[in-house]
Amino acid sequence: MKLRVAGAQIAVLGDVELNVEAICNAIDFAAGAGADILLTPEGSLSGYTPSFDQAQVERQLQSIVEKAAACKLGLALGTCFVEPDAGGACNELRFYAKDGRFLGFHSKILLTTGEAKDYASLPLRTFDFHGIEIGGLICNDLWANPGCTAEPDPHLTRLLAGMGARVIFHAVNGGRSGDPFMETVRNFHEANLRMRAQADKVWVVTVDNCFPFNLPCSAPSGVVDTKGDWAVKAPPQGEQLFVHDVVLDG
Repeated sequence: MKLRVAGAQIAVLGDVELNVEAICNAIDFAAGAGADILLTPEGSLSGYTPSFDQAQVERQLQSIVEKAAACKLGLALGTCFVEPDAGGACNELRFYAKDGRFLGFHSKILLTTGEAKDYASLPLRTFDFHGIEIGGLICNDLWANPGCTAEPDPHLTRLLAGMGARVIFHAVNGGRSGDPFMETVRNFHEANLRMRAQADKVWVVTVDNCFPFNLPCSAPSGVVDTKGDWAVKAPPQGEQLFVHDVVLDG
C-alpha cells in the first residue's frame, strides 16, 4: 500500500489572500507530482491568530478545496477556524479526501501558555483517508516543548498509533529568532520527530512556516519513516515543496 504525500514549507502571513496564493501554488506542485495528499503549516490559511475574518476564511477555504478536488488531491490543511460545537476558534488541521469530501479536523490539544485562552480543543481522533488510517498533530502537540507549556506530555503520537494511525501529518508554526539558543530548540524538535516516529512505528510528515525568510525554520520539514530516519528532509530556510511515496505494509 502506497501513499504519495506532498509537503509545503511556505510562508504563513497575516494576509489571507497572500496565504491562499502560496497554498494554491503548493496545490499545483503537489498535483503535478501526482501526490495523494498535501500538508500545509499551522495557520497557513487564516494566519496564526485567533483574530481573523471567519467569512473570508470560509470563502477561501471553499475555493482551495474545490481546486484540490479538481486535481484529485487530498488536503491536510492548517488553519484557524471557528467551530460552533467547540465554543469558539480552534487551531485546526482540516482533512479532505481526494474528491473534496470533508473528513474532519484535528484541533490543537497541547496549547502553549499563550494560546490557552484563545483556542478550544476537542478529543484526539483519526481519519480514514481512502483506506489508510491517518492522524494529525499541530506543532507542540508532538514535542511538548517544556519552554512553551507547563502541561504534562500526553504522548499524542503514541495515542494516535494506538488508535491505528499509520501516518501522522504534523503542521508547525514555531517561534524563531536569531538567538543562538534556537539551535538547541531546533535540535529538540528534530530529535522528537525522529524518536517518536521510531518508538511508535509511524510515518511523520511535517512542515513548518518559513516566514521570516531570513531565518531557519523552527523545525525541519520533511518525512520521517518508522525507523526514525529522514526519508525526505527539506532545506531549513525559505519556501520548499517536496513529495515522497510512503510505503505501508499490508
